[in-house]
Amino acid sequence: MEPVRRGTLDLQAMGTQQLSFGTLLRRWREQRRMTQIDLALAAGSSTRHLSCLETGRAQPSREIIRRLADCLDVPLREQNTLMLAAGFAPAFAERPIAELEAAERAMDRVLKAHLPYPAFAVDRHWNVVLSNSALQQLYEGCSEEMLRHRPVNAVRLTLHPQGMGPRIVNYAEWRGHTLHLLRNQLQRQADPGLEALLAEVQSYPVPVRSEACAAPEFDAIQRLATPLRIATRFGTVSFLNTLTVFGTPSDVTLAELALEMLFPADDETIEIVAEMERERLLTAAAAASGIRETPRA
Repeated sequence: MEPVRRGTLDLQAMGTQQLSFGTLLRRWREQRRMTQIDLALAAGSSTRHLSCLETGRAQPSREIIRRLADCLDVPLREQNTLMLAAGFAPAFAERPIAELEAAERAMDRVLKAHLPYPAFAVDRHWNVVLSNSALQQLYEGCSEEMLRHRPVNAVRLTLHPQGMGPRIVNYAEWRGHTLHLLRNQLQRQADPGLEALLAEVQSYPVPVRSEACAAPEFDAIQRLATPLRIATRFGTVSFLNTLTVFGTPSDVTLAELALEMLFPADDETIEIVAEMERERLLTAAAAASGIRETPRA
């Protein structure tokens, strides 16, 4: 697994179904700021052949499409679009997560190993597909409608006024971080669903209190990364997050999945999480005791 990488074309807006392979190839090359000479050398081809491919005077093979796509860092979904535009079948399958059993088991083990801290897998629209269900106390105060709606959208749940938004202490900073992340993702892989999510997040009101400067003790941390600070009945918890993707996917669904894991940013958060866990265990024990005692009632 490795960090998420760089930009893409807005193929959706261009109407990819009507665009020829040559037009798509040229736009990808221009988006990557490569000359025909640069791309031809990188792909082991000639400038003349590349020019013929872009103008439609030559028909590409599946092999040259794969080489060009690799050089241009074209995501798997858009590689399939290039194949279809050239008259070939898609190169990569797109299966539901339930059919990716080995990958699902691997992600589930990673998520459970991260307990008691929150971790979840999200798809390209930030919908939660797997979760370790940690620290349910973090979601106290969220509307029942948001918690019941499936699939749960991680971005919406965190920033929506009826979700965790009112309790995000550094809301403005975290909103800015999220908007930057969504814009970068749209550069890499244009998608109407992501565009709608970006517009939605931009429409959320920013609480006035979040405009205040962060507490001095967080200055050093924020120079390295922006923490997610959440007010709870136990106190304010602060997390640093990581996003991880599979490094060598050959399935479109797997290529678009990411694991988000939250790590404690300070000692106070570690103590509060331990207290939350104690409460959870006591509640579970009390519930189990009640179930065992019911037959004797």
